[in-house]
Amino acid sequence: LITTRRTRRWIVPKGWPMDGRAPNAAAAREALEEAGVCGTVSEAPIGSYRYFKQRKTGEVVPCKVDVFSLQVKQQRKNWAEKDMRELRWCSLNEALACVGEPGLRQIIRRFATALAAK
Repeated sequence: LITTRRTRRWIVPKGWPMDGRAPNAAAAREALEEAGVCGTVSEAPIGSYRYFKQRKTGEVVPCKVDVFSLQVKQQRKNWAEKDMRELRWCSLNEALACVGEPGLRQIIRRFATALAAK
């Protein structure tokens, strides 16, 4: 998990679509920039959720987030947003307790259940 830069809520790395990159490649890039992790990203999203993002201007924008799994192979010692966010490796129960977004909690729970069944 990482915190958002402004409100310090616990989330998974995510970002905006990037021109010229497939959604999963953009997600992998964001994971590197926001959490310093790299590895193998899923081709298809493992789920999606909606939330309302409050911009610096105060404007509230509805957002849909597609979540991709990433099999982490490495975490760098330094990365772009290291000093802007807090990062936490944690258990499933800790993640569910930290994440406030109901849709994201549901995706995390469903993903953990699918992994455990393998």
